[in-house]
Amino acid sequence: MPNLKDLKNRIASVQSTRKITSAMKMVAASKLRRAQEQAEASGPYAERMGRMLSSLAANVQDSGNGPKLMTGTGADKVHLLVVISSDRGLCGAFNGSIVREAKRQITRLQGEGKTVKVLTVGRKGRDQLRREFASLIVESYEDVGRRRLGFSDADMVATKVLAMFDAGEFDVCSVVFNKFKSAISQIVTVQQLIPFAVPGEAVAATDEVKPLYEFEPDEEQILAELLPRNLSIQIYRALLESAASEQGARMTAMDNATRNAGDMINKLTITYNRTRQAYITKELIEIISGAEAL
Repeated sequence: MPNLKDLKNRIASVQSTRKITSAMKMVAASKLRRAQEQAEASGPYAERMGRMLSSLAANVQDSGNGPKLMTGTGADKVHLLVVISSDRGLCGAFNGSIVREAKRQITRLQGEGKTVKVLTVGRKGRDQLRREFASLIVESYEDVGRRRLGFSDADMVATKVLAMFDAGEFDVCSVVFNKFKSAISQIVTVQQLIPFAVPGEAVAATDEVKPLYEFEPDEEQILAELLPRNLSIQIYRALLESAASEQGARMTAMDNATRNAGDMINKLTITYNRTRQAYITKELIEIISGAEAL
């Protein structure tokens, strides 16, 4: 028969845990609102930037010229994966889904005979990937946007990526991150950053009748100026989407943990009451048996 004191201590412990998970849920909900507003605000600008660059790139492709960030190195041997995760846990399957997709991409590329390099943003992704692919990690960033995520954080990562590309350390760069859909749903996304990928609809649009524009300076110079900035913008958007996804996942995980703690408290309370009743019944039987013996 369970010990009453142990059951009482267990109930008190679970109640304390429920208070913590409930508080973390409220904090995550507050942070989610701000992160979601930031992610939604960055979306239109990033999409417009991508659309404008696609239009310019389509014109440049017709001429056969273009910046290196658009045309690439002409090879496809070395791939750089920028893996964006979180620095803290307690957010459900948020980090696990990112790491699984990163491992899948690494295994696929290595199976095709490619060389893979990994740049991680976030402690959790780095620690999990290090167990199996430690030799592939070339750079790692922690506490990015710890207080408040800003464009300077994305620009820091983009500067490192551009420096590696200019040094000829990779041919293709892609970012792996969680795209925010809702508080209970995040979409693991793989987006190619270098070389700049012209969307299929932009290529199809070149066959249609469209207005003629004269650019000053020409398209090549504009692209050479805007493509590095676009890299920072796309990384910034990925960081914002990841931050909103993290808070949504944490809020959901803490809500589930709070509910599970409540269910456990109810079960332990029932067990405690039944055990206490059994002890009382046993003592009454002993008293009555002793009285009858006299």
